[in-house]
Amino acid sequence: MIKGEKGQSLVEMALLIPVLILILVAIIDFGRVLYSYSHLHMATQETVRLGGLGRSDAEMVGFARDYIHIGDPSQLQVVITPVDENRESGDYVTVTLSYPLELNTPILSSFLPSPVNIETSSTIRVE
Repeated sequence: MIKGEKGQSLVEMALLIPVLILILVAIIDFGRVLYSYSHLHMATQETVRLGGLGRSDAEMVGFARDYIHIGDPSQLQVVITPVDENRESGDYVTVTLSYPLELNTPILSSFLPSPVNIETSSTIRVE
């Protein structure tokens, strides 16, 4: 008869729980980054479409800040080239959006730069 094995599974679980929680939080962080990139890319496409229709830079920046819902809109950086004074019909306008996203995983944030700077850009011809 084997004695003294009552707490073995409890000790093994206590050793594995931090690793499992860390993996779960890393998966959630990866999903947040992927979703944020997709959402920022869609916001960039919608914002540059306004520039293609002849809207001003202020309208485009306001639209981009209203469109995103991944965090604080004041941290969104919007770069529009060329500026609206230099745009004419037939020119190309490029919108670049970048947003710093904080990671929640404690160990992963020591390997990757935190915040992760997510950046997307899109170009369209002005009509």
